[in-house]
Amino acid sequence: MRLARIPVSVGLILFGLILQVSVFGRLQLPGATPDILLLVVVGLAMVYGPTGGCLVGFAGGLLADLAPPSDHAIGRYALVLCLMGYAAGLLRPEHGRQRSVSSALLVVGAAAVASTLLYALVGALVGDTAARHVGLGGLVISALLYDLLLAPFVVPMVMLLGRRFGRDPVAAADDDQGGPGLGTLARYRTTREVSSGPSYKKRRVPGFARRP
Repeated sequence: MRLARIPVSVGLILFGLILQVSVFGRLQLPGATPDILLLVVVGLAMVYGPTGGCLVGFAGGLLADLAPPSDHAIGRYALVLCLMGYAAGLLRPEHGRQRSVSSALLVVGAAAVASTLLYALVGALVGDTAARHVGLGGLVISALLYDLLLAPFVVPMVMLLGRRFGRDPVAAADDDQGGPGLGTLARYRTTREVSSGPSYKKRRVPGFARRP
């Protein structure tokens, strides 16, 4: 993960965590709590790719595990967001630019369902049975609904900030010239293609015309 991406990632993660804990966590909505942090991780992963998404998800999940009023085992949410960031990074669009709203919503919907089920599964493995009392089906449906409603407002903004402030100038120049790491090669091929034809015409010497 490039160093230029760390400040914007930290800022977005902290902002999402503050909103989730201090605002959405106190709304007492039925079912699950809107997962702003998941939307931030998905948005950054769709710009940075699987490796960056995995690192961002682990860091954001670990902060959520440590932030009060956390009542679960440390590392549980970090594991979930790490896997969600990696999976969303595998679906990264070309140059990190999402051209279809429906595809972005599809990724968010899949991440909402998978993260809820995985969080409940890990909780069951460590002895946390809270999901059984609340109802796993209600948690999945409510998490899917809340995240899809918030995704059009959160994910595009996160992707825009990730592209604008987390872009490496050297990599950006290479991308503009034909792909990462191929800028010089692309310019060389262009020059060769332009100058590949003959630059002169053969002249016939007078008196030496070709015989039939």
